[in-house]
Amino acid sequence: MPGVETTTRPARAAIAGNPNSGKTSLFNALTGSIHCVGNYPGVTVERNEGLARCDGRTLLMVDLPGTYSLTAYSAEEVVARNFLIEEKPDVVVDVVDASNLERNLYLVVQLMEMEVPLVIALNMVDVARRHGKTIDIQKMSQLLGVPVVATVGNKGHGKGALLGACAKVADGSDASHVQRVTYGHPLDEHVHALADLIADDQGLCRMHRPRWVAIKLIEKDPQVAETVARVADDSEVIIQAAESAIHAIETHSGHSVQSIVAEGRYGFAAGIVRLCARAPAVERRRVTDRIDSIVCHRLLGLIILAGVVYALFGAVFKIADEWAWLFGKSPSEWVEWFFEAAAAGIGGLEASHPMLRSLLADGVIGGVGGVLGFVPLIFVMFVFVAVLEDTGYVARVAFVLDRALRAFGLQGRSILAMIVSGGLGGGGCAVPGVMATRTMRDEKDRLITMMVAPIMNCGAKLPVYLMLIAAFFPTAQAKVMFLLWAVSWVMALIAALILRRFVIRGEQTPFVMELPSYHVPTVRGVLRHSWQRTWMYIRKAGTIILAISLVMWALMYFPRMDAGSYDAQVAALDPGSDSHAEELAAIEAERSEAQLRQSIAGRIGTALLPLSQLADFDWRDNVALVGGFAAKEVIIGTLGVAYSMGDVASQESRSLVDRLRADEEWSPLRAAAMLIFVMVYAPCMCTLAVIRRESGSWKWTIFSTAYSTTLAFVLAVLVYNVGGALGLGT
Repeated sequence: MPGVETTTRPARAAIAGNPNSGKTSLFNALTGSIHCVGNYPGVTVERNEGLARCDGRTLLMVDLPGTYSLTAYSAEEVVARNFLIEEKPDVVVDVVDASNLERNLYLVVQLMEMEVPLVIALNMVDVARRHGKTIDIQKMSQLLGVPVVATVGNKGHGKGALLGACAKVADGSDASHVQRVTYGHPLDEHVHALADLIADDQGLCRMHRPRWVAIKLIEKDPQVAETVARVADDSEVIIQAAESAIHAIETHSGHSVQSIVAEGRYGFAAGIVRLCARAPAVERRRVTDRIDSIVCHRLLGLIILAGVVYALFGAVFKIADEWAWLFGKSPSEWVEWFFEAAAAGIGGLEASHPMLRSLLADGVIGGVGGVLGFVPLIFVMFVFVAVLEDTGYVARVAFVLDRALRAFGLQGRSILAMIVSGGLGGGGCAVPGVMATRTMRDEKDRLITMMVAPIMNCGAKLPVYLMLIAAFFPTAQAKVMFLLWAVSWVMALIAALILRRFVIRGEQTPFVMELPSYHVPTVRGVLRHSWQRTWMYIRKAGTIILAISLVMWALMYFPRMDAGSYDAQVAALDPGSDSHAEELAAIEAERSEAQLRQSIAGRIGTALLPLSQLADFDWRDNVALVGGFAAKEVIIGTLGVAYSMGDVASQESRSLVDRLRADEEWSPLRAAAMLIFVMVYAPCMCTLAVIRRESGSWKWTIFSTAYSTTLAFVLAVLVYNVGGALGLGT
């Protein structure tokens, strides 16, 4: 019956494809999921899953890492190939960029070699049409022997037909059969002979297709050779036969077998393109090329990048914080008003339930409210970053910065990891940034990138930056944010150079990068991605940050001291004296600070004072920075708790920005030292966990924490003391 599930287990469809082919956009369209979509390799470093339905049939869509090949040199190639080999999906969807057909068909050929149940999603056909290209989809399907479906992933076009084709292939109702790839004489003869020998080995055939194993052995694939040695019943005979075939092929052709196999694949792909695709005889120079001649210029490209980032910061502050365009207030002012009103609303609890009032006002509102107060700025930042990602400009940033990064010991793909971590100005995250190092083949390049990527201005640091800038640099907000962006890159490059020269020595590997065509972002896509990132930020504030803020509040509230001496001082005051209010305020201020200092957190912060005072950080700053080891947003929450608990005007609702601005001990120079320290010091717990997993060693995790915190402290001390000697920021 229609609409009734025909099986208890959803069919599994693996979505493979080159980076920049629109693979993840198509995955989102098929499943309704929201995932990060960027025009550069390394975004999808782990498989993502989602459900799709077609005519009562459920498909479990698995988004594999974007890869150009299944040769399995880099981590994402290994993940993709291992999934196809070990988990044997019911159907594989290869997303092919129609505007770059020949290059994308190289992966199609490798999937055909594996003889997997295959469907081709010919994506971005709208871009191909704009370039004057036409593709005979029916003929292409006949030549490949697999269903080919035209799609436009970012608009959802063709998803119904694609799901239908997947369902038919998965349940075996599609009559098509994958064509056999040929490579020409003498390679085909040796592949055939070796495949016949492998077919007689039952242990090996239970795991892999004989012809695919033969091709990979002749290609000198080390992982397949290891599998044969481990699984085959008579592995020595197979390995010797493969070596004999390799020798015969190389002797006959005079070239390495790897290059011969690669040429065979490209030849097959070129033949498909020649028979199926048509392009204008003299193709017009694309708009993309004309733009890139300016945007990717060696000098102009850097100037344009700086201008784009500066304009981004200027627009963010204008829209979210300065322009009173939302019923007479800016979005930031409305959020600030809400939390100030909430704090004032519970002021009456001070007399009857002082601890409850402190918990709500200081722990919840002072902690979480301080973080959520920057949601408008964060959201607007994410919107602009999403626009830059979706247009394809991020790949140009990588191209422009490649030469500079290589001079400082970083590999080309390091740029991508650093951009994901927040290198475009903010809003990134070091966790996917570290994971993006899987696209790098050399282990030393990976380690250096893991060590420096967390220096980038991630979304967790932004609230701290925004708070201190609003308090001490209100007339130059965009300029200071731009300066912090530039400093983060300078610090990362210097750290990378030192690590390359003295800690992780080794040659840099080459990097070839693709520049995708420019695209006009869709409003829906930009808003979805921006809201997803903002919601993750809000959810983190309502869970992790709330929990840590309450813990920090407890550490700053307990144990309670004996306030008898202060009560006696208050009782001794003359209520009729003209100075009664000032004297009472002084006693309350002294009592509040004494209570905070003797709390558990106060004692920890005080113990660190001999060291931290070199950068002019007091004990409350120390407590906040220690909390920042868990998550950088906690710094705002902890400072909010510390300064609200110590505010002598306990009935007055004031934001953290106002409290710090009114504090005589704070100065722009102290704020600058704090900004530099927060930028560089230890990655958060989540990032450290990923570094441990990706590096496979606690040694590098500990080293990352130690070197970055030491560097941050030295820089903060230099900023404060050198700035003070020059009379700056006081």
